[in-house]
Amino acid sequence: MTTDVIGIIAPHPPIMVPEVGGRDVELVEESTRAMGVAARLMEFFNPDAIVLMSPHAPLVADGFLIDDSEHLEGDLGQFGATRPHLSTAGDPELANAIAHEARVSSVPVVLRGAHLRLSPGALDHAAVVPLSFIDRAGRWPVVELSLAWLPFETHRELGKAVRRAAESLGRRVAFLASGDCSHRLLPGAPAGFNPRGSDFDRELVRLVGSGDYRALMNLDAELVEAAGECGLRSFITLGGFLEGADTKTRLLAYEGPWGVGYLTAIAGPVELLDRAMTQTPGCKHGHRGDDESEPVALARRAIDAYVIERRVIVDQHDTGLLSEPAGAFVSLHRGPDLRGCIGTIGPTHATLGDEIIHNAIQAATADPRFPPVSAEELGDLEISVDVLHAPEPASMADLDPRQFGVIVSADWRRGLLLPDLEGVDTSEQQVTIAMRKAGIGLRERVKLERFRVDRYH
Repeated sequence: MTTDVIGIIAPHPPIMVPEVGGRDVELVEESTRAMGVAARLMEFFNPDAIVLMSPHAPLVADGFLIDDSEHLEGDLGQFGATRPHLSTAGDPELANAIAHEARVSSVPVVLRGAHLRLSPGALDHAAVVPLSFIDRAGRWPVVELSLAWLPFETHRELGKAVRRAAESLGRRVAFLASGDCSHRLLPGAPAGFNPRGSDFDRELVRLVGSGDYRALMNLDAELVEAAGECGLRSFITLGGFLEGADTKTRLLAYEGPWGVGYLTAIAGPVELLDRAMTQTPGCKHGHRGDDESEPVALARRAIDAYVIERRVIVDQHDTGLLSEPAGAFVSLHRGPDLRGCIGTIGPTHATLGDEIIHNAIQAATADPRFPPVSAEELGDLEISVDVLHAPEPASMADLDPRQFGVIVSADWRRGLLLPDLEGVDTSEQQVTIAMRKAGIGLRERVKLERFRVDRYH
């Protein structure tokens, strides 16, 4: 018996695949990067089989279809691309075990192999798209499930049956839940516009991010109908599969450039998730990974985890830059606008890494000048980290706003301004702004200190 399981929530727009989308794939850059993380998770987990639920698999009126074919293949020819052409083994033994366990729980199922009109062995686009990112080479056998127009609870029971079938065979199984969110986010969206579509996606993202798959079954029926989604049943089935396992869920990306919401998430043991996320260049938690320095990547992971999951990350800093104590400021911009900035003049934590984690979360959620950063803003944030050198006494003649930051003190009040800020061109401007920030009057006697920073973008 095994309890080793992972799950992946994957969007399936064909335009995400470069052979179909061409340059338009840049509009779903976060999703494609997130699918790279999911692929790395699959590689680390190395399952015996993938069970994939597709909203676009053939449907029957009174049950779930299970493809028990020995071989499966498909492409995106209907979208103008003959490549990729996916070809992979099936797993009839696992498919039949799932059917058996489902029937034990009174879940109606039909095996596709017995019905030629149901095209056994044919992978639809909602299977081909995620598999083209996760297993284009066909390394792992696949069992495809359809969803059904049956109660949500029945989908959850099917997920539990998949898990029992895997355990009965001693198989390590990955569950791939293919599905898109609302199709009605924008005027001109494929299914038309409904203002409640974004409400649905916001709640869906919140529940999935918290790992509360059971609560998905309690979403308001009118809200679900208004959203015009195609992934909810897949996600609920995944929740049944994960139920009782020692897993967490990590959101990787959410975006909706064409009026359809695309959500990517992974679930599994925490150590495996963290390994996949930290060792994959360019993932959303730490996205722009190849372009970002270590301090900035750490700040981004801290902000993403806290904003989406209300989780404070724990990161080991035993050697190198992040292991030494130092003060640090974390600055957030969204486009040209400041979105938050919080920092410490000197170290308040044992390591710079912990200093950055704390200040990054504070900058995103506790800067009194701005509302807390929302999950929808995460993909747009530009982050910089300033690591402060020890301050030294200075006079006005010693200051240079391009090279040095300044600390202005009067009794217990202290104002700080970082160096090399746009619009701050003279020492007088720099000192005046720092005094104003501290509530120090222009005629008061002050003590000046200057400091250098190492700035990471």
